[in-house]
Amino acid sequence: MIAIIDYGRSNLRSVQKALERAGYPAIFAGTPEALREARGIVFPGQGAFGDTMNNLRAQDLAGAVKDEIARGKPFLGLCLGLQVLFEESEEMGTHPGLGILPGRVRRFTGDLKVPHMGWNQVDLRQGADNPLFAGIPDHSYFYFVHSYYVDPAEDSIISGTTDYGGAFASMVARGNLFGVQFHPEKSSDIGQRVYANFGKLVAAC
Repeated sequence: MIAIIDYGRSNLRSVQKALERAGYPAIFAGTPEALREARGIVFPGQGAFGDTMNNLRAQDLAGAVKDEIARGKPFLGLCLGLQVLFEESEEMGTHPGLGILPGRVRRFTGDLKVPHMGWNQVDLRQGADNPLFAGIPDHSYFYFVHSYYVDPAEDSIISGTTDYGGAFASMVARGNLFGVQFHPEKSSDIGQRVYANFGKLVAAC
C-alpha cells in the first residue's frame, strides 16, 4: 500500500485517483504509524512552505518522513512535497525544511510572470538514472504551478531541468528518494506514466 501524506493542506484525492488508475491503491496517512506501515510514500504539494512544515511537526510527521526515507522506502515528493525536502525556503520569510537534501528554495525573480503556470518541458540530465522516467521521452511536457523552485547545493542529485528564465531543477533523485516540481496528476498520460513507474518501484521492494 502507498501512503499519501495528509498534512491538511493539499488536494489528496487527485493524487490517489492517479495512483489507482495506475493500479496501485493508496491511503491518506496523517500519523507516523501509517507511514511506517506503508510500502511507499507520496508527499503531494499545495500550500505555503512555512504552514506545511508547522503542520508536519504538529502531527509528528517531520521525523517520521525522514525515518522512512532513511529506511529505504520509496518516496515521491510533488511540487511543495519536493521543496520541503531541502534545508530552507525563502517563501514569506525564511523557514527551515526537513533538511534531507542540501539546498534552498528560492522565488523566481526578474521580469518573469509568477507563478510559473502551464505546460513546460523537462530536460533529462545526461547520465542521470531516474526510474521515474522509464519509457518517458526526453523533453516531455508536464504541467507546472509554482512561484518557488529548488536550488540544490549538490549538482549530482539533479536528474531533470526546466527552462523558465533560465534552467532550474525540476526533478531530483537520490537513492530511493525522488522529487518533481511539476504535477503528474495534471499532466495527462505522460504524468500517469510517472505514477505507474513509482508504483513499480514500490511493488519491487
